[in-house]
Amino acid sequence: METAWDGCEKENSVLDNNLEIKWKENREVQLNHKNGVTYLTWPALTETGIVLHGFSTRLGGVSQGVCSTMNLSFSRGDDEEAVHENYHRIADAIGFPVGSIVCSDQTHTVNVRRVGKEDCGKGVLCPKDYTDVDGLITNEQGVTLATFYADCVPLYLVDPVHRAIGLSHSGWRGTVGNIGGVTVKRMAQEYGSRPEDIITVIGPSICQDCYEVSEDVAEEFRKAYDKKLWPVLLQEKQDGKYQLNLWEACRQNFLQAGVREENIHMPGICTCCNPEFLFSHRASRGKRGNLAAFLAL
Repeated sequence: METAWDGCEKENSVLDNNLEIKWKENREVQLNHKNGVTYLTWPALTETGIVLHGFSTRLGGVSQGVCSTMNLSFSRGDDEEAVHENYHRIADAIGFPVGSIVCSDQTHTVNVRRVGKEDCGKGVLCPKDYTDVDGLITNEQGVTLATFYADCVPLYLVDPVHRAIGLSHSGWRGTVGNIGGVTVKRMAQEYGSRPEDIITVIGPSICQDCYEVSEDVAEEFRKAYDKKLWPVLLQEKQDGKYQLNLWEACRQNFLQAGVREENIHMPGICTCCNPEFLFSHRASRGKRGNLAAFLAL
C-alpha cells in the first residue's frame, strides 16, 4: 500500500497582510503578490521552465458582497464588468493576455478537450461552443487553460519532455471517475506524453477534516478504490457520515495512471479552512464567487 499523505492532520498559520492563512504540513505552495493581486504558485511547476501558472485567491479584485473581491465567474450573480476587470487583473499579475484564456464548461464529467489558439477567448471574451468539459489539454503556446473552483480539486499536469499541459477539475464525481487518469491518458494519446515524465499538482481544495459526505458517496468510493485504501480515504463517523479525503484519492489516481510519486505535489492549503482567503462553497453555504486555476506554455 502506498503511504498516504497525512497533511490534513496538523496545521500552522501565517499572517499575510493582516489575514491569517491556515496551511497544512508539507506545503509546497508559494504566495505571490503583484499590483494588489494575491495568487498561488508551485515551485515544482515553475522549475520546469516551460509554463506560466497560478491559482487565484479572493484578494485583489473589484467584486462586491459575497463575491468579493476576485470572483472569476460570470454565473454567480456578479456584475459582469467587475468580473472582466478581475480577469484583467489576475492575467496581468500572472503574466498572460486575457485573450489567450480558454475556459472549461464544468458539469462534473470526466470529459477532457484538446484546445488550441482557435479556442482563445472562449468563456471570457466570447461564448464557448462546447459543453460538459471538465478538463483541458494543449501543446500550443499562447493558450492559457482555465478551470474553476470553490472546494473541488484542481489538477495541474505538465509534460516538460513533449511540452504539453493539462488542467482538470475534479470534484467527488470527477475523482471517483478518475479524471486525473483520463487527463494523463489523453495527453499520451494526443502528444505522446509518458506518465513518468508528467509533473502534477493537486491544488487548493477542501481537506478531509472539512469534507463530510453521506453513505451513498462513500459507497461510490468503495466501488472505485481498493479495499486497503478505504481506511485512508473514508473516516467513518458515528452518525453514518464519512470524512472523505479527495486529496489522497486524486494522488492514488495519478499513481495508478503511472505518474511517479515524487512528481505528485500536494495542496498544502484547504479552501474551507480559509474562507476569507479562498472561496469555499461549503463554508459559505453556497454564497460565494469562484476561484480559477490557470496554466499556459
